[in-house]
Amino acid sequence: MSIFRLIFFILFSLFATALIGFAAAEYPPFILLGSLMAVVLFILTFLNTEIGLYILIFSMLFSPEIGVVEVGRGAASGREVTLRLDDFLLAIIGFSWFAKTAVYKELGLFVKTELNRPIFYYMLACLVPTGIGIMARRVDPNAGFFFLLKYFEYFIVFFMVANHVENEAQLRRILFCLFLTCLIACIVGMAQIPAGERLSAPFEGEKGEPNTFGGYLVLNGAVAAGILSTVTDRRIRWALIGLIVAIVSTLAFTGSRTSYLAVVPAFFLLGGFSENRKIVLPIMAAVLIVSPLFLPPSVKERIYYTVSQPFHPQQIEVGNTRLDTSLSARIRSWQEGLQDWTAHPVIGYGVTGYRFLDAQYVRVLVESGVIGLAAFGYLLFAVFRMARSTWNQISDPLHKGLLKGFLAGYVGLLFHAIGANTFIIVRIMEPFWFVAGLIAVLPALEAAPQEIAEKESLKTTVSAAGSAVMRKGSTVFRR
Repeated sequence: MSIFRLIFFILFSLFATALIGFAAAEYPPFILLGSLMAVVLFILTFLNTEIGLYILIFSMLFSPEIGVVEVGRGAASGREVTLRLDDFLLAIIGFSWFAKTAVYKELGLFVKTELNRPIFYYMLACLVPTGIGIMARRVDPNAGFFFLLKYFEYFIVFFMVANHVENEAQLRRILFCLFLTCLIACIVGMAQIPAGERLSAPFEGEKGEPNTFGGYLVLNGAVAAGILSTVTDRRIRWALIGLIVAIVSTLAFTGSRTSYLAVVPAFFLLGGFSENRKIVLPIMAAVLIVSPLFLPPSVKERIYYTVSQPFHPQQIEVGNTRLDTSLSARIRSWQEGLQDWTAHPVIGYGVTGYRFLDAQYVRVLVESGVIGLAAFGYLLFAVFRMARSTWNQISDPLHKGLLKGFLAGYVGLLFHAIGANTFIIVRIMEPFWFVAGLIAVLPALEAAPQEIAEKESLKTTVSAAGSAVMRKGSTVFRR
């Protein structure tokens, strides 16, 4: 048998050597290096999925964009459909995860959660209109395919986290990595302040996306504040305070008015969770009222610019107030989108079948019709329902704080989506669904130690009963 193994090893080595030599002669070195890294990542993730999750966490904010293809019509008309490095990482990690679940069938592919059905309905509500849009030549197939791929990859993140996190130690390590990533992003962002430009996340391209960075910071800041409100460890509290200070400072200089709007409901929802909410909420309202006295001049100018821009013919007037051209153009695009939606009210134009709209709810309605908007609304409601169900099943302070922060950040993002495509932006949705996966497993994490304790108690009881029987039998035998 050992001879056959030796022969097989020799033949396999020769085949691998020949394959590598052929590839080296045919392809550039960076493709070979990338392929080698992909194989290594696949093997590492197959052996330990947690390693893949850590890599994915850091790649959320620190992976560059790569132009793929330029499309000719639809929402992406005239622009490149881009993929980011973490898209490829997620594909490799996801494929490794699928392979692992195929080998070890007891792991299961999709853990049962309250979001499984709403996610399926939403995916279906995106696929069908896009397929019809392609057949009707409203949707460019390349754009439709890549954008749908991005939509659905977020749900892969959710299921990977929900399937993998099994104990408290994993939860704490993942939260540490999420917060460390956010802190590094803040430091990189604040390094842009001397240039006098609006801050954006790393690797956002030449123009940057302050709105995207702002939404990401709102979510992470809310989660950190939620945990801060419940934990008692002084070291953790000071670390979270430092992170929140960095987030607030960075968020202020993004100049993202949509993100400023999102902060307000997140801020008050956190106060509403307080046991002394009747005292806390009025104090928070007072802080919000006097905050203009302490805001940096650039932030106040950015907010006031909304209604103080010099006259321009493209401005929209509301009563005696003129809105700035940026907001006016956005509102005008919403109005046009709602008017054009009536041409395909039920299933919409398909994903990327209509021109670009920077507003999540209007875009969903135009692209997938009333059916898609209903499915999207059902998914959003299901997230709330999962959070409520989880709240009733957990008692650990860290878990309670995490859930508080997630809910506050979620509500903030719902407001952020009024002026941005929040729920399809990679840098916001990957961390959002990552944390949502953590929320989904919190009840199981708290139930696990209890189940272990019950099993140990049962073992002790059985052992004691067995010992009593043995003692009684021994006594009878002596008699």
